[in-house]
Amino acid sequence: MRIGIFGTGGMADALGTHWARAGHELMVSGRSDPGTLAAQLGAAVGSWPETAAFADVLLLAIPAAAVGEVLAEAGPLAGKVLVDCTNHPDLSGTPVASRIATEAHVVKAFNLAHVDIWRMTPPAWDGRPLSVPLCGDDPAALEAVRTLVRDAGGKPVHGGGLDRAALLEATAAFVIGLWFAGEDAQAILAPTGTPAPGAPAR
Repeated sequence: MRIGIFGTGGMADALGTHWARAGHELMVSGRSDPGTLAAQLGAAVGSWPETAAFADVLLLAIPAAAVGEVLAEAGPLAGKVLVDCTNHPDLSGTPVASRIATEAHVVKAFNLAHVDIWRMTPPAWDGRPLSVPLCGDDPAALEAVRTLVRDAGGKPVHGGGLDRAALLEATAAFVIGLWFAGEDAQAILAPTGTPAPGAPAR
């Protein structure tokens, strides 16, 4: 798969490393020394428009505030799969990437786990791979991103249509707040099959 990476930060590095190991062809663009990350990944370097033209799938791994400007510079994205892993502080509506890149097939993914989790090989605990919810409307785009989740060592989970992507961003905001408060965010969800309070054990 030809993957374009918009951004040179932690998520671009962590996910790009997994995908390079899986044999995907990568191109990196960014304002902050894209050549260094590209060299680490064995990737090419391109401008925003060059990377957009090169890629079948684009990873949007830039600060949320820069999404509008970068996508405008990238040019037309018709038919492209745009993977949005950003978390925007404005949780009042549809995530910003899907509002701007209306001609792309946007899939919300990879926004719930800290970058250090994605640096694990694989990202798993006690044999359980990290589950990655995906929100999107295009079946082919969702299938492409499922492949990339598996190639990064995760387990893709259907999260509904793109109209539910804002829920993923809100979930990220909530659990990140718990982590910063020193709480075990993973412990807020009971394991599957846990009996309800008062119910007899099976």
